[in-house]
Amino acid sequence: MRSKLSILFFTFALCHFTSSIFACSCPLTTLSIKECDKYDIIFRGRIKSDSLYDEKKGFANFEVLELYKGVIASEFKVLFEYGGECAQVFNIGEEWIIYANYKQAVNAKMDWCSRSRKYFKNDKLDFYTVTYGNDYATELDFLRKQLGLHKPLKPVENQTIGEGNILPNQTQFIVTLLISIVAMVLFYYLFNRFFKW
Repeated sequence: MRSKLSILFFTFALCHFTSSIFACSCPLTTLSIKECDKYDIIFRGRIKSDSLYDEKKGFANFEVLELYKGVIASEFKVLFEYGGECAQVFNIGEEWIIYANYKQAVNAKMDWCSRSRKYFKNDKLDFYTVTYGNDYATELDFLRKQLGLHKPLKPVENQTIGEGNILPNQTQFIVTLLISIVAMVLFYYLFNRFFKW
């Protein structure tokens, strides 16, 4: 009986461990213009402050050092997943290349599977090099040459992170558009059927 419980416990632990590994795995990408086109904002920045937003989301306030894509202020807040198995860890003073997309009109979110990467002073510690197939300096050189440097805007006071108008993704936009068209056609049909002039 004891051996069956041990086997059951071991199987459960193994399943939990492997599911958490696969939950945080992302498809491999290569640095290219096509890959950069997936993101609304790409910049190199230093973390000025970070703050907990709630149990699942946080935000980091970046000083934008170089802007490659997008229109953002020189101080910019980025939402990220906080807590959980696939959470990013941000510390004040760290330098990052951030790849993010807008989630709200003024707020951007960095996803776990984006190409975002942290700068390591010791190249041997940079695990992103193995994952992405290029080092930090090569990525910066590519972004500077292919996307160019852009001037960030002046800092925006009171940039809020919270509830707001969330931008729909492409699927949500198409579904909303189709529902609206069907509703208009149905209204037109019913109006003409019951209210003939």
